[in-house]
Amino acid sequence: MATHETELKWVDGLKFDALQNGKTFRIDGNQEETSSTGLRPKALILSSLAGCTGIDVVDMLKKMHVEFTYFGMKVKGELTEDTPKIYDRVTLTYSIRLSNSDDRAKVERAVHLSQDKYCGVSAMIRKFAVLTVEIQYL
Repeated sequence: MATHETELKWVDGLKFDALQNGKTFRIDGNQEETSSTGLRPKALILSSLAGCTGIDVVDMLKKMHVEFTYFGMKVKGELTEDTPKIYDRVTLTYSIRLSNSDDRAKVERAVHLSQDKYCGVSAMIRKFAVLTVEIQYL
């Protein structure tokens, strides 16, 4: 069985350094965005979603020989009012600029496969939130 591990070390205040696969990133619970030096814990879930499905889609598009000049995503999570505040709605928007507009069906197929078969983060998020997916062609 595959496993993942993260090691977390307190720095000061509400700052922590997370070590994963030999790489370090900062998590900061400071509410003041201007003095924060790291990433918010809940927002990391949204970044994980984008990374997971982005890897899937780009890998599949390359295998399908789909040429594009831009690929990006925006993920928006809406938090509940009740404590603990959790995401109850998540919107994932893929943005892509294709070299050939005839490849739109391949993009839609790659997104569909990522969402329904390969991206484990999408599957996990769907356990607690409504996940809406959109594709924007530039």
